[in-house]
Amino acid sequence: MPNLIGRARNWRGLWGVLPILLSGCQGGILDPKGQIAADEKSLIITATILMLLVVVPVIILTFVFAWKYRASNTAAEYQPKWSHSGKIEAVVWIIPIIIVTGLSILSWKSTHKLDPYRPLESAVAPVNVEVVSLNWKWLFIYPDLGIATVNELAFPKDTPVNFRITSDAAMNSFFIPQLGGQIYAMAGMETKLHLTAQEAGTYHGISANYSGAGFSGMKFNAIATETPEQFNAWVAHVKATGKPLDAQGYIGLTAPSENNPAAYYTLAEPRLFPAVLHKYMAGRQSMAASDEEIKVAELSRVLCKTPTLAPVKE
Repeated sequence: MPNLIGRARNWRGLWGVLPILLSGCQGGILDPKGQIAADEKSLIITATILMLLVVVPVIILTFVFAWKYRASNTAAEYQPKWSHSGKIEAVVWIIPIIIVTGLSILSWKSTHKLDPYRPLESAVAPVNVEVVSLNWKWLFIYPDLGIATVNELAFPKDTPVNFRITSDAAMNSFFIPQLGGQIYAMAGMETKLHLTAQEAGTYHGISANYSGAGFSGMKFNAIATETPEQFNAWVAHVKATGKPLDAQGYIGLTAPSENNPAAYYTLAEPRLFPAVLHKYMAGRQSMAASDEEIKVAELSRVLCKTPTLAPVKE
C-alpha cells in the first residue's frame, strides 16, 4: 500500500510538471496567430507524421527482432543461408517510395503557396513597411505614413503587411515566429515578406541569425491592433512624439547599441530605404538613369560617411 501511494504521488508530480513543459510551445511557431504561420505549422506536422511512418516501425521492429532472435530463444528459426525475400523487398521499397512521393507533392505545393515574395490576397489594403537591420536593433519605416520606429512594429489585424527588408550591418534574419517564417536581411540586397495576424495581440519578433555581441537583445514587439482606428491612433502618437529622422539622424542610429527600447520618428527623408539599399554601390553609373535615382545616389553617399567622433576630454 505505501508503494502505491508513493507511485500516485510521483504521477501527480509528473502531471504538475507537464503544463510547464508544454508552455514552451506558447508564443512560438507551434502557437500560430496568422494564416501563414498556421499553414507552416500544418506543413511541419504533416511532414513529421509522414516521416514517422518509416521511423516508428523501424524502431519497433528493432526491439522485436532483438527479442525474437536472442541467444536464449531456441525456438527461433535459424536460416544461415537466407539471402532474399520478395515480400521484404516490396515493403522496404514501395512504402518509402509512396512516402517520398507524398512529401514531394506536399513540398512543391507548399513552396509556391508559402513563397515569402508572394503577396497575400485580401480585400483590405496592405500596410507597407521597410525594414533595416542595424547593430543591434530593427528600424521600421512606414513610407506611406511618413513615420519610422525602432524595435516596435504595429498594424491592424486581418490586414496584410508587405515587408521590404535589407541590412546596414552584418547579415541578419527577420523573424516573427507566431506570424510566419523568417527571411534574411543582407546589406546591398532586398528581400520581401508578406504576413498577416488573425488575432489582436503583441507578438515577439527576434533576430534569427547570430550577428555579434548584441544579438541576444535584438528583439522587437509586433503589435496587431484590434481595429484600424487603434492603429491610426498609434500612428498619430508616433507623429506627435517622434523626432525627425533625416540622413544625419539615421547615421546616429547606425552606431552599435544593445537592448534598445522602442523609439519613434517622423520620416524627414522619404528616400531613406532605397539610399540604405544602394549605400554600398554609391556612385555607380547605373544609378544615374533618372533624377530620382540621382537623388538616391547622393543620399547614399551621405550615409556612407563615417560620423566624426569628438575627442575625449582628459
